[in-house]
Amino acid sequence: MAALDPGQAARRLPGIEGVWVFVAADLTVFGLFFVSFVRDRGRDAALFEQARQTLDADIGGVNTLILLTSSWFVALAVQAAQAGAARRIPRLLAWAAACGLAFAVLKVIEYAHKLRAGTSMLTNDFYMYYFTLTGIHLLHVAAGTVILLILWSKARAGAYGSGNCAGLESGATFWHMVDLLWVVIFPLLYLLK
Repeated sequence: MAALDPGQAARRLPGIEGVWVFVAADLTVFGLFFVSFVRDRGRDAALFEQARQTLDADIGGVNTLILLTSSWFVALAVQAAQAGAARRIPRLLAWAAACGLAFAVLKVIEYAHKLRAGTSMLTNDFYMYYFTLTGIHLLHVAAGTVILLILWSKARAGAYGSGNCAGLESGATFWHMVDLLWVVIFPLLYLLK
């Protein structure tokens, strides 16, 4: 085994290790939901396709862009911390949190349209998955937005810099997981024919 070059820093996962354990567990649970959805979709493809066509892919697409943008802001905040540009961090986190709020507002509007049309998770198996997956994801968005606001508050107090990024990186890791989940949920529910 070759020794590390003294000038080469050991690579590490960003943030706190426990966050990565949580992320792995959360992704596993969602993965099981995804496998179950695909299995049940295969059993009743006509029903799932008919129900899928009632979803508003435009809102889903806009929400995808919102979350991707929010992850970009979070990544820029982490880069700013690592570069010692602490003054930029609060503004970037505020924009990321605003994106989280925008996602939630659009999701609530989408739910309201469905409920007004008489559609609920009891309507059929597709909508059970739709409301369950997007509802649990929305809870993650809400939790992530609160985390971003806590990070924003700490960043305003100067808590993060090139030598102290673990808390910020942990929050970013959670937020990127939320984004990744939506990048799977959106095509699975809204686009897969």
